[in-house]
Amino acid sequence: MNKLSVQEVPDPELRNDQDMIVRLVAGTTCGSDLHLIGGYIPAMRAGDVIGHEFIGEVVETGPGVRRHKAGDRVVVCSFVGCGRCWYCANDLWSLCDNTNTNPGIGQALFGYESAGIFGYSHAMGGLRGSHAEYVRVPFADYGAFPVPEAVDDISALFASDSVPTGWMGADLAGVKPGDTVAVWGCGAVGQMAARAAILLGAERVISIDRIPERLAMTERYVGSETIDYTTTDVAAELRERTGGRGPDVCIEAVGMEAHSTGPLHLYDQAKQQLRLQTDRPTAVREAIHACRKAGTVFILGVFAGAVDTFPLGAVINKGLTVRGAQQHGQRYIPMLLERMAAGELSTAHLATHTMPLTDAVRGYDLFKQKKDGCVRAVFTNGAPSAR
Repeated sequence: MNKLSVQEVPDPELRNDQDMIVRLVAGTTCGSDLHLIGGYIPAMRAGDVIGHEFIGEVVETGPGVRRHKAGDRVVVCSFVGCGRCWYCANDLWSLCDNTNTNPGIGQALFGYESAGIFGYSHAMGGLRGSHAEYVRVPFADYGAFPVPEAVDDISALFASDSVPTGWMGADLAGVKPGDTVAVWGCGAVGQMAARAAILLGAERVISIDRIPERLAMTERYVGSETIDYTTTDVAAELRERTGGRGPDVCIEAVGMEAHSTGPLHLYDQAKQQLRLQTDRPTAVREAIHACRKAGTVFILGVFAGAVDTFPLGAVINKGLTVRGAQQHGQRYIPMLLERMAAGELSTAHLATHTMPLTDAVRGYDLFKQKKDGCVRAVFTNGAPSAR
């Protein structure tokens, strides 16, 4: 727990005819990685390679791969889908029945297993992550997507996870023209959820955070209004800005290690550290209380298990719709790459710190501690090595 290192590992090999090997071009940190590093996600093992958001160059394909060839530049979805099961056929890719090779863990935790995901514990399939020179991509025809020439590497990188996750939150929350949308969190996913809401026609979008650099970035690059939650009562501020009614849609993009200025945060933090609950649902609670009656709350942040003091009474008595999901990236990535190429989505600004893969430990320290205004640390690969 809380121990990262850069080590030599064996190069991956093709295991199935639908696999391909991708040479990393760039990968990035993600807030959900911090849950792994902090020991909040079960079934991590010493020596596991983390990382799930990446762009690469195809170097080898299995005989069953039809849509890619060596030399292609591809962005790879963080969740792996088989393309054949009922869930994949219904565009619910992060729920794939066939890509999590350790389904028993998810079944015990959640009732059903999720799909496999790169570098995210053995509960999510035990796939080796993307913070390595080479990555094996299963079911490559369904999870890897060619990058348009007009989109640079760093911009395209975020189409792997951050952009489709944020877009999914706004889409599945049903954001429509004229809505007022509030987004908790101004990290990469929160910014992309806010931008998606704007592009889907929301009349007002209000983003909530406490880090000055992130608030400023959200205003400049996303076009969202902002609230610094350390300086005001968020629920009262949202009522004030919405004529007393509250936002139509509230999107939580913070996750299981949320912060707050109130006493309930200390309660949550103590219970989490003592492992009496797995998650800190501070932002979820706030979103539920702030949302207008008959509104929608969408939970985008990563949560692992059980939480305490969940405001179920507010959900029922306010007539709320509460949804959540891990990202169904295959549904959105091609469209999002097209929007990037057209200049509708700006993502390169998220890469505040770029460094070689060999400096990943330093990058994660900058990211975790939010040093030097770090929103995302991006790791680039060096010259190709012999395979």
